[in-house]
Amino acid sequence: INLNSPNKGMLSDFMTDVPVDPGVPSRTSAVEGLTEVEEEELQAELVKVEEEIVTLRQVLAAKERHCGELKRRLGLSTLGELKQNLSRSWHDVQVSTAYVKTSEKLGEWNEKVTQSDLYKKTQETLSQAGQKTSAALSTMGSAISRKLGDMRNSSTFKSFEDRVGTIKSKVVGGRENGSDNLPSPTSGDQPLTDHAPF
Repeated sequence: INLNSPNKGMLSDFMTDVPVDPGVPSRTSAVEGLTEVEEEELQAELVKVEEEIVTLRQVLAAKERHCGELKRRLGLSTLGELKQNLSRSWHDVQVSTAYVKTSEKLGEWNEKVTQSDLYKKTQETLSQAGQKTSAALSTMGSAISRKLGDMRNSSTFKSFEDRVGTIKSKVVGGRENGSDNLPSPTSGDQPLTDHAPF
């Protein structure tokens, strides 16, 4: 069938003349070389092997059920089994030749890198930079503390502190004297009128 043709999906004339009998399996070239007796023997053996496979599957399923029942009675859980399998697998990996060789190679590379002059110089430089940064931050912290102390002792800050204290005493003053009533923002004895739309 040509998929690019305008008649795609249509059977050609020579295809309609081929008889098709779905009840008779077509013989392959391997079967054509067999006699009828050999073919019957092979068919019988095939049936026997397929029956054995079915039987083995049934036996395996029964054994798996029995195994599960034994584990349940022993208190073995699937999670515990999984942990044990993972632990065993990890141990197998660690003792494998590839893992051991890789670990040895990485150890050699690590030793070569840490013993190299470039690594030592970089380590020394980073160590010195850390010490200098620590000293600079300590000095900066001391300077900030000193400046804040100087600022707190300045006349401007004291004046500001006094003003905040005065405002606080005016707002909270009535409470400090044992009264919870704040001075009314309205003047005199005029009652408050409630004309609010809410």
